[in-house]
Amino acid sequence: MTWKLQSVTGELMGETINIERDMLVGRHQDADVVLQSAEISRRHAALLLKDNVLWVQDLNSSNGTYVNDVRIANETLLKNEDTVQFASLKFSVIQSAETAAAVDDVIENTVHVEFIESETIEQPAEAIATSEYVAEPAAELKIEEFPQHTPAETMNTTGMPSLTERAVETVVTSEGMPEHVAIPKPAPIPEGVDVKAKPPVPMVTPEVDPVVNPQQQEQKNASVGLIAIVTLIILAIIAWLFFK
Repeated sequence: MTWKLQSVTGELMGETINIERDMLVGRHQDADVVLQSAEISRRHAALLLKDNVLWVQDLNSSNGTYVNDVRIANETLLKNEDTVQFASLKFSVIQSAETAAAVDDVIENTVHVEFIESETIEQPAEAIATSEYVAEPAAELKIEEFPQHTPAETMNTTGMPSLTERAVETVVTSEGMPEHVAIPKPAPIPEGVDVKAKPPVPMVTPEVDPVVNPQQQEQKNASVGLIAIVTLIILAIIAWLFFK
């Protein structure tokens, strides 16, 4: 056995996985290393053996694969006592003695390649001259070039002016007030209208009681009294007939 993963968290604490070939890690039953946890993707990561060197690759999992608490995006080399983590499940890497030399060779070659790529390469004079060339700014589009368009269509074509451009176009005084700003004129006042005259006060007409003619009032009272007497006589006759 050349490589092992020993669980250091969760229900699998202390269990060991032997890595003898390329293995798929995930929640699906077809995976080589089945991790029954909701945070593990169906196809979470892959363990790859290349010339007795172990690599781990994340397979676009939802909760990520980590090596020494750093989330990885590409194939990552594993070394003895590294911590590889699938979501929140952590495993310690155990490396056999016969693979130590192979891992050291890979690390040395990787450092050598990075050193070569970091060296500065001088550019020829022609390349420098070309890089110093500055392209001429494009000609500004003017509203007159689009006479058939409305202002809104022209603005949509040429774009809104920047705040700096609008600030330059506006001239202000020392007090910060804009100059040459047209003020709309008020509507003309009709002739014969005095704007200073006070509005007329409305007249209140007092209520007047109607005049009653005394003679008519006496006739009205006499009629009421006569009706009352006739009513009493009729009631008396009805009562006499009822008790007879």
